[in-house]
Amino acid sequence: MVDTRTPPPAASDPRQPSNAASGGVPGAQAIARAAHLLRLVTAAGDGGAAVGDLALDARLTRPTAHRLLSALRAEGLVDRDEATGHWLPGPELYLMGSVAASRFDITATARDIVRSLAVRTEESAFLSVRRGDETVCLVREDGSFPIRSFVLSEGVRFPLGVASAGLAILAFLPPQDVDAYLERHPELVEKWGSSHSPARLRARIADTQGRGYAVNPGLIVEGSWGVGAAVFTRAGDPQWALSLTGVEFRFGGERLAELGRILLAHAHQLSTRIAAR
Repeated sequence: MVDTRTPPPAASDPRQPSNAASGGVPGAQAIARAAHLLRLVTAAGDGGAAVGDLALDARLTRPTAHRLLSALRAEGLVDRDEATGHWLPGPELYLMGSVAASRFDITATARDIVRSLAVRTEESAFLSVRRGDETVCLVREDGSFPIRSFVLSEGVRFPLGVASAGLAILAFLPPQDVDAYLERHPELVEKWGSSHSPARLRARIADTQGRGYAVNPGLIVEGSWGVGAAVFTRAGDPQWALSLTGVEFRFGGERLAELGRILLAHAHQLSTRIAAR
């Protein structure tokens, strides 16, 4: 099997808490910092992360990061591997997640649809959810084609408009929400390149609206293409997306159009299933 694994750039600025509100609320800054550390710990995967790396990514001093992590550990929200010193998600997160899943998690509802998408197309298929100004991958199912892209996997986050899933969601938000998002994130060009300027993003949004599905022509990792289609709530809000990724030569011409049709059919099926829940 040929592996096109190439480490993608960071999905968003890891040094800045996303959606953190500081305002004048007492303790808000400490809560935002702790929440951001939690996201960094969970994003680190099974191996966990060293306190120095977490402090650097969170733009905190090492003592401050260690103090916050120790407080989170006391509450069971993070844990520490004594052999490596790495910080890992704690047991309390699992319990909280189990309770929250009944309200927010649609993976059980969607898993067979994602699997069907992978089987039909032979490409890697994904379910992502919108979380604030980002998408988070929830489910990955690999297809049978032996050359795969590993840009996206469970837990990986990207800003809206960067990966195909986030572009599909962004394209079907109300225009004023798109305007506000682009105003909040002038850093997209610096982090993701000139192809993510407001003008070029708006052009891809218009293209997505016209097609019905988004296309990412290797803008994250050269040669790794993606297509995404929004999945809607009962109220018609684009809250999730199905997507496919693969190597460039598999995503051209008539096959791209066919992949788009299959993707849209599966996204419609999932939206209908969610509306009936």
